[in-house]
Formats: sequence, structure tokens, C-alpha cells
Amino acid sequence: MTIVVPFDKTPHSAAAVARASAYSAPNEVVRAVSVIPRNNRGYARDRSWIGENEPFDLETVVSRLEASVGSIDSDVVADHILVGRYAPSGTIAREIRTYAKKHDTRLVAIGSDNAGSIVSNVSSVGSGVASDSAYDVLIVRQIQ
Repeated sequence: MTIVVPFDKTPHSAAAVARASAYSAPNEVVRAVSVIPRNNRGYARDRSWIGENEPFDLETVVSRLEASVGSIDSDVVADHILVGRYAPSGTIAREIRTYAKKHDTRLVAIGSDNAGSIVSNVSSVGSGVASDSAYDVLIVRQIQ
């Protein structure tokens, strides 16, 4: 079985990776998956994947995301999914749901600072991923 963690390099997604690792069973794979819009410099810059004046370079972005995941737990598999530069609303959540189903996922750990008592209060990607009943969902609100 697998635990999937949507990872965008925010402190909450990093905390979700750490928590997923702590909760994983022996021989269970934890996968941190990043959804990357192709050639979207603004998106990458807003998430600190690249510097302010740095051009978008997919290899650089992937390498930095993998390094970030590895610094949290070297046993976590870092993976990525490419989407269109201006992917429509809901694309990232749909890609993560598809990824989770493909990898026999038992749990998706979502890092979110705005998780309320109702799943729909989770960030847009989080609520889209959490709404699928194919797996359990862990919402990580505390970054420590």
C-alpha cells in the first residue's frame, strides 16, 4: 500500500510528508507528488521553486522539489506530474486523485493551514483530493 502526499514545498506540505512517514507501516511506500504547470514561471516563483529573476527550467524545478522531499525523509519517493501551463481549475486535484488511485493508495496526507471542520473548507486542491472515497485522508494543520 501507499501513502500519497501532495507536495508543493510549503511548510504544511512538508509537515504532511513528515507525518506520512511517521504514520507509514513497514514496507509501505510514501510518495510525495508535485504537480507542475509546464513553463509557468509565475507559479513556480510563487512557490519558491525558482528565484525571482530565474527562468523556468523543468529540470531545476524537479531537482529542487526532490531535494526538498529528500531533506524531510530520504525514504520518501519524490514524484511529479506535468500539466498545461494554464491548467484549468480542478486540474491539480484531479491529477493527484488519479495518481493516488494508480498507486494503490490507502491514505492521502494533505498539508493545509486552513482546514476547518468541514472538508470543503480545505484549500481548493485539498477539497478536491479529500472528496474521493477511494482512500482515507489525513489533514495536517500543525507544521511542528
